[in-house]
Amino acid sequence: MSRHAVIVGAGVTGLSTAYHLARKSYGEITVIEKGRVGDGASSRAAGIITGLLWSETGVRARKISLTRFRELSDELDGYEFQDVGCLNLFDAASWPERERLLPLYDRLGVEYEIMDREEMAAAWPDLVLAGEPVGLFDPLGGYSEPDHYLPALAEGCRALGVRIREGCMITDFITDSGRMAGVVAAGERIEADAVVSTVHVWTLKVLESIGLQLPLKSFVHQRYVTAPLPSPVRIPAVNANPYGGYLRPAYGQRLLAGIENPSAPEFHVPDRSFEMSAIAPPPGLDAAARDDLLPLVPKAAGADLADRTARTTRTGWEIEKAGLLSFSRDGEPVLGPVNRFPGLYVGVAFHSGGFAYNPAAGVLLAGCVADGRPEIDIEDFSPNRFDPDETDAYNRTMITHGEYSMPGHSRRH
Repeated sequence: MSRHAVIVGAGVTGLSTAYHLARKSYGEITVIEKGRVGDGASSRAAGIITGLLWSETGVRARKISLTRFRELSDELDGYEFQDVGCLNLFDAASWPERERLLPLYDRLGVEYEIMDREEMAAAWPDLVLAGEPVGLFDPLGGYSEPDHYLPALAEGCRALGVRIREGCMITDFITDSGRMAGVVAAGERIEADAVVSTVHVWTLKVLESIGLQLPLKSFVHQRYVTAPLPSPVRIPAVNANPYGGYLRPAYGQRLLAGIENPSAPEFHVPDRSFEMSAIAPPPGLDAAARDDLLPLVPKAAGADLADRTARTTRTGWEIEKAGLLSFSRDGEPVLGPVNRFPGLYVGVAFHSGGFAYNPAAGVLLAGCVADGRPEIDIEDFSPNRFDPDETDAYNRTMITHGEYSMPGHSRRH
């Protein structure tokens, strides 16, 4: 008898899970999305990836992502991974924390290069840094354009027989003797052998009907894109930690920048029908991104963008987007089977790197669902690792983004 998997959420994690399940010839696969494909955080992502993370499980997962991004460039029509590398910047105060992880990278066979300011200036003349930064360059890193990747992945799913139902909100789960047996969506009972929830910041609202909670915090994040520049910006993707943000080239000779806002209050999604398009970048951060980040790329900072096109804002950005980041209590993703409800799986809380994780998340969740085991050990990502009482207490607290901390590492991608 054919198996049926229902995946809730048609962002990059949900689509990746569907795609990799279909490649395993799992059976019938249905993706349910309350809006349209990528309407949530996926279309608002920076798309940057580095494999140089802070935990062994994270590094192993990102190795899968880096491999799959390159393979997906061949598998999906209209998508190409931007193989420009990823430069992770540190100052004198933050470098020792990351330097302690180099033996981990060596043990796992991860490529990297440590660079000083002169070496970075020689490698990327368009990137101008002050002081004495330390660069940790990931030659396998890079970025994806969400506007290209999302439709290509959705079409890849459909080509493999995946059914994507847009404009269809789930209202309840179906359980049978304690086991997850399907969902109720748009008034219809949809029975399934496996249900995978990949609904990002909607997780608490979606799972509350079955009394399941996870320790999650969400914060507004914003990114900006310039108008086309006179010539391409030749830099890698840059996690500019000392400058509070990141930069990367963008399609059409543009430059994309994202900036953190430590004072951002915790954001509570009000209900399942919440639309991320309701969020706008807080006033003033567009100017902060211009003043703090564009000087690192003088070619962009000196382009006088506001005078070159009427489409730009007064601070020189052509595109402004805001979305939500989701973090677990310990900073690691929440991914895998839920012991309390056999047949239920979750894939959420990928800190500020959900786009970077999505190929690996899809591979790992597909392994859990189809084979009963993932490709690598993901016990550190398990949704069962949290104490329910501590989770309840944690979710009752209110903090700002700046007050949130993940033990032993930066928040960057």
